[in-house]
Amino acid sequence: MKKSGISRRRFIEYTGAAGLGIGLSSVLPQILLAKTGIKVASGATNPLGLAANTQAEGVFFSGGFGHAYIEYAAEIFAEVHPGSSMSVEGIQRVGERLRPRIIAGNPPDVMDNSGAGNLDTGALVGEGEILDLGPLMSAPAIDTPGKTFGETLFPGSQNSGLFDGVQRYVNIAFTVFGVWHSKSLFDEKGWNYPTTWDGMLSLCDTIKSSGIAPWTYQGKYPQYMLFGLLEPMVSKIGGTQIWKDVDNLVPGAWEHPAMLQALNMMKALHDNGYIMEGTPGLTHTESQAEWLQKKAAFIPCGTWLENEMRSITPGGFDMVIKSVPSDDASKLSWIDASSGEPFMVFSNGKNPVAGMEFLRCLLSKESAKWFAQNVGSIMPVVGGAEGVELSSAMTSALTAVENAGPNILDRPSFPGWYSDIYSEVKDSMGALLTGRASAEEFIERVQGASDEVREDEDIVKFKRS
Repeated sequence: MKKSGISRRRFIEYTGAAGLGIGLSSVLPQILLAKTGIKVASGATNPLGLAANTQAEGVFFSGGFGHAYIEYAAEIFAEVHPGSSMSVEGIQRVGERLRPRIIAGNPPDVMDNSGAGNLDTGALVGEGEILDLGPLMSAPAIDTPGKTFGETLFPGSQNSGLFDGVQRYVNIAFTVFGVWHSKSLFDEKGWNYPTTWDGMLSLCDTIKSSGIAPWTYQGKYPQYMLFGLLEPMVSKIGGTQIWKDVDNLVPGAWEHPAMLQALNMMKALHDNGYIMEGTPGLTHTESQAEWLQKKAAFIPCGTWLENEMRSITPGGFDMVIKSVPSDDASKLSWIDASSGEPFMVFSNGKNPVAGMEFLRCLLSKESAKWFAQNVGSIMPVVGGAEGVELSSAMTSALTAVENAGPNILDRPSFPGWYSDIYSEVKDSMGALLTGRASAEEFIERVQGASDEVREDEDIVKFKRS
């Protein structure tokens, strides 16, 4: 069993969602800035040495969280440093948009490398494109007196940004991953969320007989079924060492019996006709819109779902997240929850100091409160949800974390480390869920991709424990 650095009790304390988190910041001097309301700690205005009148450039993936929160952070940046600015451009498919600029030696100063079609982070690190964020981590926090920037972030929340011990990016969102359904629909129909996968299949049969498709997923992006179902199911069946072995390119790691069992459990959704017709051709927002119309009962996603679909969510839908059931009811509460949405600074950008300073503003306590209140999600900033009333969806996520206790599962690192393996996993997942590949064929394809990466001397390798 793998234990995250964040327990149930610690999560509540860190977010401040229960009204905790009052400490040193309440008694040490701070300077209130009127426009954004941030209270800058004494001596924490410009520890990184940003030059006066710096005009910096930021390019950011605009997905489920939108990018209004980034614009708010840019307002903080401009107010703390009058005369300087950070531009905010929200884009899709980061790789296609930025790869030509990186090759030309003209990257932006800071970016969010998330979403479909993002850049290969491992390759960027290997080629020396990404700045060492050590100076940022040890700089004074902007609005938490007496603490460094790194000390204000949830313990363990930035581990995935470590490459051979060097901090290459910071995660700005603490996300809970699982299975979503409409509580009002389930109450209306008298359905109860199952505690085992056998119970899930039995409920799917009941749902199907009612005229509603039991499942849909983000068809053109089948990786949602990776983090929504496969990752936690494998951990619950066979233990979390399996994903460590996958990340460390251990020969035969994908051939673990728990992987085969979990894939066959997922394939049963296709074999029994439980997946909504037309799902493979839908984008993520199209399938989520169908789910909001109650054409399907379940969909996998992270806690960005509520904000991403806020504008078209029907009143009274009451979306809630649950952990995926597996072979053992006693492990139902185990759930994937980790920090993600990687923001990084280019080492050869025009203003790398501005990139780091922007991240100091973005992950400030004031920015985290704005994020919790307006986006409905949590930044991994201590006290970042202090005094904020959370939405019903976020409340269900917090309940799931509480129920998990010490059994909060981290996500594997291979998607960010080895794009060739991740690409094969996505393709094979799509094939599995449409009946074009068996569980055994999935494993053969992905293990083959892992073997090729391990044997390719040109690919930089990483390790974790």
